[in-house]
Amino acid sequence: MPKTDVSGLSQLGSNVEAPQSPEEAILEKVPAGHSGTQYVVRFTAPEFTSICPMTGQPDFAHIVIDYVPRDWLVESKSLKLYLHSFRNHGAFHEDCTIDIAKRLVNLLDPDWLRIGAYWYPRGGIPIDVFWQTGTPPEGVWIPDQGVSPYRGRG
Repeated sequence: MPKTDVSGLSQLGSNVEAPQSPEEAILEKVPAGHSGTQYVVRFTAPEFTSICPMTGQPDFAHIVIDYVPRDWLVESKSLKLYLHSFRNHGAFHEDCTIDIAKRLVNLLDPDWLRIGAYWYPRGGIPIDVFWQTGTPPEGVWIPDQGVSPYRGRG
């Protein structure tokens, strides 16, 4: 199998400063080595943080991104830096979640993508946000995201 072409990447293998905002973050992609084969790629970010745009307090989420690649894969270091860029970004839970999903769809043009964002309680109410591009491709095994609903201490 030929090696993945990483010649156009600007962050992998380099010491890169964390971007200060999602708009500043550079998401990169690499060719999918198995183009034409349908499979699921999963990224899990159990310690995602952003800032409440009203109070300035930190918000925390467990985010799971599943996608079926077409021709491209997201380069994982760039995704990590992109997700980290939300750390000082003020936005509502729904906006953070959908912005992440749409940016990945625009970058990768996958056969299918879904995101589950399981936000920890704010004001005593957990907010979970889910979105997907459409019906998953037939015959592709898509496991449950495995994140239990928030139950508190009860």
